[in-house]
Amino acid sequence: MNGKKGSVEIDILHVGPTKVALPDSAGKSFGDGATSCLDLARNVYDFCKEDVNRLIFSLKVGLAVLLVSLLILVRAPYEVFGSSIIWAILTVAIMFEYTVGATFNKGFNRALGSLLAGVLAITIAQIALHSGRVGEPLIIGISIFFIGAVTSFLKQWPSMTPYEYGFRVVLFTFCLIIVSGYRMGNPTRTAMDRLSSIVIGAVVTLLVNVLVFPIWAGEQLHRELIRSFDAVADSLEECVKKYLSEEGSEVPEFEKAVKDELVDEPAFQRCRSTLNSASKLDSLANSAKWEPPHGKFSHFFYPWAEYVKVGAILRHCAYEVMALHGCLHSEIQAPYNLRIAFQSEIQDAASHAAELVRSLGKDIGSMKLSLQASLLEKVHCSTEKLQRSIYTHSYLLIAGHGSVEASGPTLAAPDTCKHLAEAPRDLSVNTPNGSETCYELMKKQHRKLHSWPSREVDEFEEDAAMVSLLPRMKMLESTTSLSLATFTSLLIEFVARLDHLVDAVNKLGKLANFKN
Repeated sequence: MNGKKGSVEIDILHVGPTKVALPDSAGKSFGDGATSCLDLARNVYDFCKEDVNRLIFSLKVGLAVLLVSLLILVRAPYEVFGSSIIWAILTVAIMFEYTVGATFNKGFNRALGSLLAGVLAITIAQIALHSGRVGEPLIIGISIFFIGAVTSFLKQWPSMTPYEYGFRVVLFTFCLIIVSGYRMGNPTRTAMDRLSSIVIGAVVTLLVNVLVFPIWAGEQLHRELIRSFDAVADSLEECVKKYLSEEGSEVPEFEKAVKDELVDEPAFQRCRSTLNSASKLDSLANSAKWEPPHGKFSHFFYPWAEYVKVGAILRHCAYEVMALHGCLHSEIQAPYNLRIAFQSEIQDAASHAAELVRSLGKDIGSMKLSLQASLLEKVHCSTEKLQRSIYTHSYLLIAGHGSVEASGPTLAAPDTCKHLAEAPRDLSVNTPNGSETCYELMKKQHRKLHSWPSREVDEFEEDAAMVSLLPRMKMLESTTSLSLATFTSLLIEFVARLDHLVDAVNKLGKLANFKN
């Protein structure tokens, strides 16, 4: 205390504006939220950009529902139709499909099911009305049980599977009409009002789907088949190119091969989608049958079933491509210098086969049949050349044999195997003159020989206790050479199936009136 006696001096500190620091977690959470919103927007944009029809379909459904809802929101039509107009909204929501053909198909099932359910409901309601107060609910209950059991059984019948939706419509429409009619006292009036509302919803759905940016199932099927042809051709070339490169000798990690996490093989992923396209093609073909003539498909009874047949044959060709990829990623691999010995023949056969597959896809895309005889002849000639080369030099596929004469034919047909003589790596075999065996030569070149188990031969030779395993490892080494024969045989089988593919495309062109 200072100053006069009895006085108290109070020091008042000057308090300035203080800054309140936000915790780091708040700023971090705000940043994470903004980042997640941007990621969501980017994903939505990419999803719509991948197929613009997805956005168009969504907008069309919204437009159709809005048009039907106006019958309730506007007083004048609501006074005419009443609350039963809600059935029109339900019809639009249930019946509107992605493609025009699917909508027609579902609309047919909806109309037929609703008509049949209405007739049954009115008939049984009239019978129940004349049976008295005691018999009326009994007859209605028995009829509901009977209709539910029969429709549920029939929709499981194999030949009735396409009409499964129609049976469901019969069940719930019948139950709603007959139960509500029983409580309201006029089942006939109830059935007519609801059937008229269903018709309004169906008409609005068809008009919007057909007139506003229509999405045709036939065009979807057409483009899907063309993409499948390109995917198989690209995957074949990708597989052969990688097999003949030095990277083909490197076996990828087992988990990546099983999970198909092979980022350097995009064509392989598209080929896998081709194998899984059977149900999609069937669905699109069934929907396309309901569509009227449109665009390039300008005549009635278009052969959509032939598209499914062509797709089935193409999938059989894709099975061989997948098998080739299996050889590429297998644990047992042929040595690189043995692969390039047959490089020219393998590349010619694969490139000509891929060219033929692409040409067939272009014919379907342009709806014009071109002469495939020259391409098919090139494919057959290159395949026969590969077969002759494998047969003539089959002794190279057996490592460590005694002599050329004992193992196979001598070097004949020098024109076929000209590149073998010019190869930078010597593939000579064990002869009486004492030249090096293929086994010893590959050891000197330090090439990894992958076999089962995946260990190098040198690892066994360094261990003195396992010297007795060398004969077994030489035998496994021979197996690695035979894997080349497996790869070439799969390639030849792929070419053999192309004949059926050409015939199927020609048949499709004749039935669809492709131009020559």
